[in-house]
Amino acid sequence: MPTLTDRFFMNLQSNSVEQTIEIGRSIGRSLQGGEVIALIGQLGTGKTHLVKGIARGLEIDESTVNSPTFTLINEYEGRLPLYHIDAYRFDKPQQLAELGFDELCGTPNVTLVEWADLVWPTVEPLNPIIIRLDHAGPTDRNMTFSNILEHVQKALAIVQRDSK
Repeated sequence: MPTLTDRFFMNLQSNSVEQTIEIGRSIGRSLQGGEVIALIGQLGTGKTHLVKGIARGLEIDESTVNSPTFTLINEYEGRLPLYHIDAYRFDKPQQLAELGFDELCGTPNVTLVEWADLVWPTVEPLNPIIIRLDHAGPTDRNMTFSNILEHVQKALAIVQRDSK
């Protein structure tokens, strides 16, 4: 079972859609299965672009990745199965559990939840990697990572080093 880096916290900045996708790709390459990733951010902060990059890192054709706002869950097959959930339309956190969320989480799957803050009571017990995206300008985004698994931390440290 992967280990959590105690209270690990990191900030990265993306200056473009392409850079957001590349950060996601680095994360996706590091994933081993069993990870739950909680994405938090307002409309237009790049959550779905980050998911496209994670998909690319999992050897999934990113052009097939879109936000499942109306379908609620999209499943993609790659190096590891990816479940992409959009909680934007949920009225209450229990709706995520009612969709079978617990069954989607675990090895070998990777489970991503956009708008995780709207369903936090259902997501929190799974100790998700938390990624918060915020606007920092027309194309700039601040990304705050917390509760990061060690293998993801190493991938992000390389991204951070290479961006300097």
